[in-house]
Amino acid sequence: MELKRALCLADAQAIVAAARAKAVENGWNVVIAVLDEGGHLMLLERADNTQIGSITVAQEKARTAFLFRRSTKVMEETVVGGRTVMLNLPGNTPIEGGLPLFSAGQLVGAIGVSGVQSFQDGMVAAAGAEVVGQLIPQA
Repeated sequence: MELKRALCLADAQAIVAAARAKAVENGWNVVIAVLDEGGHLMLLERADNTQIGSITVAQEKARTAFLFRRSTKVMEETVVGGRTVMLNLPGNTPIEGGLPLFSAGQLVGAIGVSGVQSFQDGMVAAAGAEVVGQLIPQA
């Protein structure tokens, strides 16, 4: 029987801390959202002076990454490449800044970031996602 992997609160806090460090290093005010293995909001952090609208956008980027098991950058590039029908997919927010979180090939959650330019949001999300392999024990 394969071990079911899941994020605990300490994992989500470590993911947010790594993402926040990247944002602070660059002077970016962002919202960081982490979803659990069921796609539900587990932790949300809004830096001081980050626009309120980014709260929803960060969650929707994370949700898109979770639902489609891929980076929202991939979805954005598909739309930019001409497949505008992708804009009609339920649950799709095709703007860079959302990443699925995997451990040993299992989807364990997602991270979404909003507040600066989308490529910068993506850099912050990537910093958070990088720590997942260190947090959840590998089989």
